[in-house]
Amino acid sequence: MQKKVLVTGADGFIGSHLTEYLIEEGYQVKAFVFYNSFNSWGWLDTLPKEALSQIEIFAGDIRDPNGVREAVKGCDMIFHLAALIAIPYSYHSPDSYIDTNVKGTLNILQAAKDFGIERVLCTSTSEVYGTAKFVPITEEHPKQPQSPYSASKIGADSIAESFYRSFNLPVTIVRPFNTFGPRQSARAFIPTVITQLLSGKKQIKMGDLSPTRDLLYVKDTVRGFDAIAKCPELIGQDCNIATNSEVTIGDVATGIINTINPDATIIHDEERIRPEKSEVFRLFGDNTKLKQHTNWSPEYNLEQGLKETIDWFSNSDNLSKYKADIYNV
Repeated sequence: MQKKVLVTGADGFIGSHLTEYLIEEGYQVKAFVFYNSFNSWGWLDTLPKEALSQIEIFAGDIRDPNGVREAVKGCDMIFHLAALIAIPYSYHSPDSYIDTNVKGTLNILQAAKDFGIERVLCTSTSEVYGTAKFVPITEEHPKQPQSPYSASKIGADSIAESFYRSFNLPVTIVRPFNTFGPRQSARAFIPTVITQLLSGKKQIKMGDLSPTRDLLYVKDTVRGFDAIAKCPELIGQDCNIATNSEVTIGDVATGIINTINPDATIIHDEERIRPEKSEVFRLFGDNTKLKQHTNWSPEYNLEQGLKETIDWFSNSDNLSKYKADIYNV
């Protein structure tokens, strides 16, 4: 029997890829997009018409419990991805992160409980771990709120866990590491480098180059979500999606420069530096739990993922959607 799934944040980067993947896998998908007067469906607007015709669009606001209840009604499963995610923006607008990430998650959980939803996947982030105290980072690693953003996600994770323990709600907390790929916001460092280079810039503005990241191609991320959703043993658990590797931001940026324009150089931009105690200097995720419970493993290495990403941004229609001259928080 075809499962009906709700994807919140379906108009965003990972959410649009997940929506597209679930349609291909035969799910009946309701896509929760952020209501706006332009009737924009975010990245879903760029999907082929055939795929888009198979998606039920629900425009609303994750902060509104009434709209959330209406969206959840009639669904079997929920993939909850709707969130504010930009770390610099959380420094000056932390209230909005609590409203969206914590209260929005609470709205989803309460509706899921009331309507008897059979699986709820709540999206976390590797940022909740902070700078690694040990590597690879397992799900048992301490949580360290090093930004208002990560604090809001720790709060959302805790609310989700409490609903599993208090009401036996079938929740899994999905914790992707540093996902990248086509459609990613320019607030992330890989699109920042690519868009500056493809716009013809010779001096590429960057922040700190020393932090390491576990870089996960978006197609592997969405496959991980689906694998977790199909695994009842992971109910009540949190589960990393990671590659079990790390690479410095500087090395990735240099590799992209060598691919697109080897004559370009990196210059230091103070505006892009996080406060020292807020910067997460090392992320290196352990994917043992996911691999033990499912048949998931990464299909893309970093080079393959970067090639597909650069190819996508090289399309002038896609590049035109970005403002390379502006530091996007």
